[in-house]
Amino acid sequence: MQGGEVGKRRGSSGVNFTNIIPKTNQASVEKDLCTHPGSFGDMCILCGQRLAEESGVTFGYIHKGLRLQNDEITRLRNTDMKNLLRHKKLCLVLDLDHTLLNSTQLMHMTSEEEYLKAQTDSLKDVSKGSLFMLDFMHMMTKLRPFVRTFLKEASEMFEMYIYTMGDRAYALEMAKLLDPQREYFSDRVISRDDGTHRHQKGLDVVLGQESAVLILDDTENAWTKHKDNLILMERYHFFASSCHQFGFSCKSLSELKSDESETDGALATILKVLKQIHNMFFDVLEDNLVDRDVREVLKTIRKETLKGCKIVFSRVFPTKFPADNHHLWRMAENLGATCATELDSSVTHVVSTDGATEKSRWAVKQNKFLVHTGWLEAANYLWQKQPEENFPVNQTKSQ
Repeated sequence: MQGGEVGKRRGSSGVNFTNIIPKTNQASVEKDLCTHPGSFGDMCILCGQRLAEESGVTFGYIHKGLRLQNDEITRLRNTDMKNLLRHKKLCLVLDLDHTLLNSTQLMHMTSEEEYLKAQTDSLKDVSKGSLFMLDFMHMMTKLRPFVRTFLKEASEMFEMYIYTMGDRAYALEMAKLLDPQREYFSDRVISRDDGTHRHQKGLDVVLGQESAVLILDDTENAWTKHKDNLILMERYHFFASSCHQFGFSCKSLSELKSDESETDGALATILKVLKQIHNMFFDVLEDNLVDRDVREVLKTIRKETLKGCKIVFSRVFPTKFPADNHHLWRMAENLGATCATELDSSVTHVVSTDGATEKSRWAVKQNKFLVHTGWLEAANYLWQKQPEENFPVNQTKSQ
């Protein structure tokens, strides 16, 4: 495949893959001097020499058999960064399942979900629907409310990738539902078949600088090396099988014949956050544009959520557990709150699962906020301090 053909497969404001093969008269390239920046199969993309062994990172989602060496990846990322910044864009990596949509195997549908089979939308024009029956995959997929508006508006600020732990066939079918005109993702669809680490996602297969990449995913543990880039999504559980998968015994949205709100749901909330981050990165910060880091912007905006709150936890951590290692303690600090182990007049909130503890009773007596752990989790997902009265703690409970 020639570089021009690769370029046609991309067509975005970011890397143009005609840059993978430098414009050099190949006959004039000295094979023994070639650094072999990458390969198609076992052939160098620059000098055409057959290589004895495979090396580098696989970018099979761009073209089957394409591998690039680290120096070439760095060069392409630098080029990509300049192009994106020129277009006032950053990179956004989007998970599929429970983030943008929810899928279920037909055999896992409950009797209370049977009505859905008569309500599916046509696959001939998927842009007009949100519930699809994929008979050839024996599954049904429901797009998350607001997802089409989300993708349209996010595409104006970001070059977007899909990155799923599903296999490649599934990833491509979901991309067709979300982006039937191929205007948002082009070939930037990464599946588990394209990753370099089993059960993990990594930015090593994303051709964007880490300092300019945001990730939207419902699973924090999938991104152990890139948590500073991650915006954690509230999971979308439309189908009953999704609830069961995560151990919930409650009815699903489909069984309740309900759904998330278009205007106030998870994607609408996160779009506002993305606009805020984009605005701060490009229009508020005063340092040199190429020196800016979206991870620092993300951290700054997140810390505004619970700024001014001082929290003490009561009966939330196991006995003798180091409190500052608990995920709720770290979550509160990331949201801008101050955490303490002892009570004093400066404490604003006691977070507890038991209203009968000494600290919980102190909160009530001192007219401080006594809230359930869900108050923290809601603030984390919604990027906004939530009304404390919506997260009461049972005052009579005793363990």
